[in-house]
Amino acid sequence: MFYEVMPTEVYRADGGALTYSYDPKSQNGQKLLPGHIVLIPVGRRQIPGIVMKRVPSVNFPTKPISRLIHPTPIPQHLLRSITWLSKYYLAPAPTVANLLLPAGLISKKLLKSSEKLCELSAGMDLDVNVPILGKSVSINRAEVQRRVTSPQGNTSKTSPATDDFTQDRFNIKLNPYQQKALRALQEAPGTTRLLRGVTGSGKTNIYLKMASDALLEQKSTILLVPEIALTSQIVKIFTQTFGNRVVLIHSNQTLVERRKTWLRVLEASEPLIIIGPRSALLTPIHNLGLIIIDEAHEGAYYQENTPRYSALRLASFMASSLKIPCIQGTATPNIVDFHLAKTHNSLIELTEKAKSTAITPKSTIVDLKDRANFLKNRYFSNQLLTSIENNIQAGHQTLIFHNRRGSSPLTICEECGWQALCPTCYLPMTLHTDGFLLACHICGHEEKVPTSCPSCGHPGIIHKGFGTKLLESELTRLFPKAKIARFDGDNNKKSNLAELYNDVKTGKIDILIGTQTLARGLDLPLLATVGVVQADAGLSLPDFAAEERTFELLTQVIGRVGRGHLDRAEVVIQTYQPDHPVIQTAIQADFSNFAKYLLEKRRTGKLPPYTYLARLSITYKTEKTTLKYINQAFQTLSQNPKLAISPPTPAFHERTASGFTWQLIIKSTSRETLRQALTPFSKYRIELDPPSLL
Repeated sequence: MFYEVMPTEVYRADGGALTYSYDPKSQNGQKLLPGHIVLIPVGRRQIPGIVMKRVPSVNFPTKPISRLIHPTPIPQHLLRSITWLSKYYLAPAPTVANLLLPAGLISKKLLKSSEKLCELSAGMDLDVNVPILGKSVSINRAEVQRRVTSPQGNTSKTSPATDDFTQDRFNIKLNPYQQKALRALQEAPGTTRLLRGVTGSGKTNIYLKMASDALLEQKSTILLVPEIALTSQIVKIFTQTFGNRVVLIHSNQTLVERRKTWLRVLEASEPLIIIGPRSALLTPIHNLGLIIIDEAHEGAYYQENTPRYSALRLASFMASSLKIPCIQGTATPNIVDFHLAKTHNSLIELTEKAKSTAITPKSTIVDLKDRANFLKNRYFSNQLLTSIENNIQAGHQTLIFHNRRGSSPLTICEECGWQALCPTCYLPMTLHTDGFLLACHICGHEEKVPTSCPSCGHPGIIHKGFGTKLLESELTRLFPKAKIARFDGDNNKKSNLAELYNDVKTGKIDILIGTQTLARGLDLPLLATVGVVQADAGLSLPDFAAEERTFELLTQVIGRVGRGHLDRAEVVIQTYQPDHPVIQTAIQADFSNFAKYLLEKRRTGKLPPYTYLARLSITYKTEKTTLKYINQAFQTLSQNPKLAISPPTPAFHERTASGFTWQLIIKSTSRETLRQALTPFSKYRIELDPPSLL
């Protein structure tokens, strides 16, 4: 017998599946099925591989498969995902296959256990204890044999669940607005549906109801969250509702815990609810009936290292392949997803708050150019300081938000708010201090830094920013008796957020300072004021997605107040551009008008969703070598009349430890045209549909 096996390590640049022979007699009569994980020889090494399919006799010499690692094959939809993801994103198939296996699966200890497991398949129908991961696990030989011989490896239809599910088992109550949204989700065409629910509208309740319905039908659910540690509330709610049916996957698990979780899911004979980040989508769950993606706008769903892919697109493919619903939930959907959902009539909107006590926050926009607003402190306006003082006296809390990613030097006029924008791309230019030039990282345009504002003539052109550490020291000086906590990527680990959240929830912290992390779906019952110290900081980034990210962050952080816990809620927005459409629509939570504004701008600039985008990046140790190969790529791609290509430009992070990086930005009205054109350049970094150009 001969089988195509996908190695889980890249063995050559264009490597795909390899053909191996297999003799069941040498494996105690063990049959081999697509999805089985095996050990294969590649060169002089033994590495894990995934059986893709059986092939007819071949007329070339082959090596034998060394052994079967585990008797239960992974689900067939994951095999289809390997092929699709590799082709769709031009990713090496072995690196995609490697995503399906837990780290450290092929340990010596596990190999010995796997050998014993495989031996059970040919024996008597007796229950025996097998040591797996140092723990004694009871396994029925007939059950193992049945799983091995089942083409789909599906155990749900014949193995009864341990719980007796009934319609009244779960006490999940929906208000009329949520019930209407649920019906619309169930009736929407296609398999992928977008649930745009305003902050505090109760999207979680809809998730719970859909997951419970799936369990009643003996179907499993995958719930993706941006990060377990940052979404502890939804995890807690699901765990309280569904008990031990919930399986958590997170980055703090040890190798042993990951293997144990993976094996539990693979061997499960009952429906489960898998909760985890992007990687949870590839867990080997059988009989999958529902995929939910919470906070679907989050950038964490895009994997930036090889293989580069969007979990949203992969989830849509899996849902289509299995003919099951895929629900993307968010208050601020990605503009491309919003446009697609609206075009395909799969957009469902939930515009009412879940709690009747929810209120609309009092909103104040403070012009950073008017120094009369900053008589007490240069970073915090008079209005914001007054609100903080009132909160401390009332026992309420304040959240100070600063988009740290926008703290790179700005080139703006402190008098009128003018920004240095590229005349071709209309995107902010970046200051290069070595040559003191402003450069556009999209089209390559360069110009000298003006000595005075081209708009109003004021000489006050500034290039500066500030971070959360400075804000913390200023607030400590201003409010010496207040309990202040700073949370950002520099001074806190994600695992500490749960503890920090409990301190905030119980009132141990008066002022919380944070970055994007705290803009996510946290429910803070004592929070009365949100202060954004520089709302337009992200707008200065030289990226086509800068406005979209700024709107998302502002809308999400504003949504932390007015959720029905207190009778007062206030938002203070400090900005150099108080009239900017992004600032105005965000503070009014007006996604519809923001979408109209951005879609028209994208149409004019020929940007997604009206065109497809790709980035080709080339890195070498010397700039001379990098320029040589980036220019060669430019000349080759320029011969294709269906492509629009930018001149070679330095990457946003031009010089790193890896060397010098230059890039090409490529557009086309056909994604397939982009894919085919870039295929010959697979040895370089290729990003199809990049969410950002930074």
